Amino acid sequence: MTIKYIGLGLLAFALIWTIIAQGHRKKSWRIGIDTETKTELITAGIFQFSRNPIFFGMIVSLVGLFLTTPNALTILFLILGHILIQIKIRLEEEFLTEQHGQKYTDYKQKVRQLI
Repeated sequence: MTIKYIGLGLLAFALIWTIIAQGHRKKSWRIGIDTETKTELITAGIFQFSRNPIFFGMIVSLVGLFLTTPNALTILFLILGHILIQIKIRLEEEFLTEQHGQKYTDYKQKVRQLI
């Protein structure tokens, strides 16, 4: 039963973390890679701890889901979700490097990918 409570705690944490991260994106909020719109590089707030806080929140929520309901389906979601998120992070970081150049490269050296 304790594991379930840990899972529920992780789900709550992930939700709050993701909402805060979305709020810190301000006008740079977007879904996916938008090559048409030039956005500001956000490095403050929660982004000073994680380059990809929303993806971090998604991974934490998948772990929480598995701990809350441990079964074959939720472990599959966790594994596949993690793999797909890593692919998405790689694509987004390539895009951000192209869009922001040295500024993003410097940011990558200072801040961890997830946390």
